[in-house]
Amino acid sequence: MADTGTIFTKIIRGELPGRFVWRDDQVVAFLTIAPLRPGHVLVVPIDEIDRWTDVPPDTWLHVCDVSQRIATVLERSFDCTRVGLIIAGLEVPHCHVHLVPIQSEADLDFARADHKADGAALDAVAERIREGLRAAGYDDEVSSASMS
Repeated sequence: MADTGTIFTKIIRGELPGRFVWRDDQVVAFLTIAPLRPGHVLVVPIDEIDRWTDVPPDTWLHVCDVSQRIATVLERSFDCTRVGLIIAGLEVPHCHVHLVPIQSEADLDFARADHKADGAALDAVAERIREGLRAAGYDDEVSSASMS
């Protein structure tokens, strides 16, 4: 059988590990393995669509809604001035939104990504975000994410 799907599709399907913090019927959110800053989350439509400009409008609105909900939790949970949002789309051909707790625009430089991030530290960050999401009333989405 041919190797099908992007790396994100494989993570969503459970074929590769992921530190999920959110899952519903349209969108997942998980930590990147190369964070720019602690709390760096990717919000990804479940359907594999390369360009964000090709995402159906109702799905795109949901991606934005979930991104805003998670960003609000990130602002409360991490030392940051605000949460930056990036749609780059070059590294994986599957639409995704980067949410990054930042102090300045310099924190959004992908050249500064931590490609050797400690797994235990990433696990702790994921749990911190899940706790914040639960406190904000998103128990169902966090529970679904934890089963991934």
